[in-house]
Amino acid sequence: MNNAEIMEYAEQALDYGVMGILLLMSVVTLWLFIERMMFYKSVRIEDYEHRDNLELDLTDNINVLSAIGTNAPYVGLLGTVVGIMITFYTLGDVGSVDAKKIMMGLALALKATAMGLIVAMPAIVTYTITLRKIERILTTFDVAQEKKGN
Repeated sequence: MNNAEIMEYAEQALDYGVMGILLLMSVVTLWLFIERMMFYKSVRIEDYEHRDNLELDLTDNINVLSAIGTNAPYVGLLGTVVGIMITFYTLGDVGSVDAKKIMMGLALALKATAMGLIVAMPAIVTYTITLRKIERILTTFDVAQEKKGN
């Protein structure tokens, strides 16, 4: 295998690897959001005696939404940095400066950052919506408990 073949393989591995991870992160985000919303619709606060047990059930797996929203830009940034490194290595290996190759390499590398942001923004929005829904259910539980106590 020569250097050109290795670099081509590295570009494909980077592109498919980073994009694959980001795609997986977005699928997990969507799946968890739908699962949580379905659970919140079906939760019956009268089945819970203690607020802590309700809160444990309500907050199950929402930390994954937060982790995806927080880390997706870093995955994209890693893809960008490695993509830029590959671009510069390829240019150094060829020995000539071709502005077209540089721009194409940088544009492809920046695609990873853009995808990371595209995954992170909906993940953070779904996390925020989920937290708000949890707050509403817990407040409803507190009000119901107060009414029971009176």
